[in-house]
Amino acid sequence: MIKIDGKMGLYGLLISLLLQLSVVSISPAEAEEEMRDSATVLMYHRFGESRYPSTNISIQQFEAHLAHLAGGNYTVLKLDDIIVRLRAGELLPDRTVAITIDDAYLSVYTEAWPRLTEAGFPFTLFVASSPIDRKLSGYMSWEQIRELQSSGVTIGSQTHTHPHMHRLSDEEVRAEISTSNGRFIEELGLRPELFAYPYGEYSQFVIDAVKNAGFRAAFGQNSGIMHSADDQFQLPRFAFNEAYGTIDRLKLAVDGLPLKVHDLTPEDMVLTMNPPLYGFTVSEEMSPVSQLRCFSNNHGKLDVTMLGMRAEIRAPGPLTEPRARINCTMPAVDGRWRWFGRQFLTR
Repeated sequence: MIKIDGKMGLYGLLISLLLQLSVVSISPAEAEEEMRDSATVLMYHRFGESRYPSTNISIQQFEAHLAHLAGGNYTVLKLDDIIVRLRAGELLPDRTVAITIDDAYLSVYTEAWPRLTEAGFPFTLFVASSPIDRKLSGYMSWEQIRELQSSGVTIGSQTHTHPHMHRLSDEEVRAEISTSNGRFIEELGLRPELFAYPYGEYSQFVIDAVKNAGFRAAFGQNSGIMHSADDQFQLPRFAFNEAYGTIDRLKLAVDGLPLKVHDLTPEDMVLTMNPPLYGFTVSEEMSPVSQLRCFSNNHGKLDVTMLGMRAEIRAPGPLTEPRARINCTMPAVDGRWRWFGRQFLTR
């Protein structure tokens, strides 16, 4: 068992191990593939607000990210266009990327938007309506959000008050969604089609409520590569901040490929048993399954037992973080890696 210290963190450990491991040979067909049914979604919050390191990325880091995307073999597309095309069965250029930003902090308007505009990169802004209504310091105004909207920025919903939704009653969940939808219609003239779960937290009822409210897709904060066979209401994103904003980590994300799995247990991220009896079946086209490795932010590298294509993952003890993460990886072509991550809620 590898114990992760506070400085290294789960992503630090993963990056260190992935950069050191040799990659197995992959078939020529996969190596030559230029169109794929997948895309990487990036997530940011604050820009140049060093008082909030857990949600902030420095301007220097962000500019380095944009330079890497602009200078590499990447295609940055609107998130809603990616979703439409994947659901229609269309393929996307290899290394397609979408950029998302949560919470509508003022630094999005003053720092991120000008730089994204200069780079020519579209992005999606997920907004919780209550902080904007209350004119909280450090947040954008509705007028500024309308300005972004008119320039082509996609506006998504992040509820009204940005709560821990799995802790709410059924009625409260529906009220959060309906109230925010009403405010978006009043202020922006539309009801968003994309949804981001606050803190990346949800239960099965929350998913059902988002579906029933008419959203097209919803995103968490679990790492992984979005692909056409994904549950459209449990889509992954790679979160970046000061600690986890290195170029090495960005490269692993934007060069990543999906680790396609199905038959997940447990189905709900809200745990009723801790540690969970966690498992999934790896899709047949994924290989080599013998190279599957899984890591948690509590226990480091976890025990993985393969029963054919079925992976059973066990932690040596309880997941102690309120939002515990388990990331699984597998080597792919040209030094690239397949990713699949899940977030579990322990309370």
